[in-house]
Amino acid sequence: MCSFRIVFSNFLTTKHDALSGHFRFFENMRIILPCIIVTHIATLSSAYNASPSPVVANRVKSVNYFISRECNYKCKFCFHTQKNTHKLGLGKAKLGLQLLQHSGTVKINFAGGEPFLNPELLGELCKYAREDCGMAVSIISNGSLIKPDWMMRYGEYVDILGVSVDSFDPATNAAIGRGGDTDKNQHVNRMLKVRELCSNQGILFKMNTVVCSLNHDEDMNEHVSRLEPYRWKAFQCLILKGENAGGPNDINDARKLQVSKGQFDAFIDSHSGQSMLIPEPNTVMQNSYLLLDEELRFLDCSENGKVPSQSILEVGVEQALSQAGFDDSMFLNRGGVFDWTRERSN
Repeated sequence: MCSFRIVFSNFLTTKHDALSGHFRFFENMRIILPCIIVTHIATLSSAYNASPSPVVANRVKSVNYFISRECNYKCKFCFHTQKNTHKLGLGKAKLGLQLLQHSGTVKINFAGGEPFLNPELLGELCKYAREDCGMAVSIISNGSLIKPDWMMRYGEYVDILGVSVDSFDPATNAAIGRGGDTDKNQHVNRMLKVRELCSNQGILFKMNTVVCSLNHDEDMNEHVSRLEPYRWKAFQCLILKGENAGGPNDINDARKLQVSKGQFDAFIDSHSGQSMLIPEPNTVMQNSYLLLDEELRFLDCSENGKVPSQSILEVGVEQALSQAGFDDSMFLNRGGVFDWTRERSN
């Protein structure tokens, strides 16, 4: 009996110590958490209430926000691959847009991944950016998920809609991984439907083409002339470590899809009659875009990879921008500032 009392007493003591430990933990958290929250709010409040820096405002005029890495295509040269499926909630994403607008951003480009995999989030962000932040709004999409009802609901808030068009040959698109893996590839047909939707809504239509080993000798002049895009960007296939360089943590290996500068220039020369064509070789493209990932972190590509900054939600735009590796002079030299807004009836 005595032995039982000793064991039971030790049991109660152990339980009491454990419970006391739990109580101390929660008591500490009760004290610490508000401090963390207050500090976080103070940081954001300070960033938002401070007068915008003219230098920062000039650097953040145009920002690209990858709302998610999710994608329904498997383009072999992609350098922003589906390494996760995370995305911010609408409230946090709107806060990010507020911070950008306060810092001087006047144009926001929503991209991915494929942004139309999250149509409600994308639409509400377009609406908020346009109506509440007064920004010009553009989207880059593969065009496969753009629906007429989305355009009817949110099209009025979009100025420019860009679609990736790497080839007008179904077999080439399939080989690239854009829209399927057979000769019945429907990517071009989907793109033509998007072109019509843009015309109906008064949205400026843009084309993006990645020039790679599979399409660098294709003549696209007839198709492009018929489509009459507002702008046509041609990018030299770019390799970034951690994304498409064939490394152990890379989803893609695009090294066989690379083209030389000479091959890229030959593609540009063969389409020089297209007045809307804007060539961007690797040396121009790599650091001249201000990129925000799904956590609202700027991405530094200056060392041939993607190094994220701290989130603008944590430290504000100016501090995060200092970690971005962004070449604003190259941004200006490549014609990064242009007429971003479409005509509106009102």
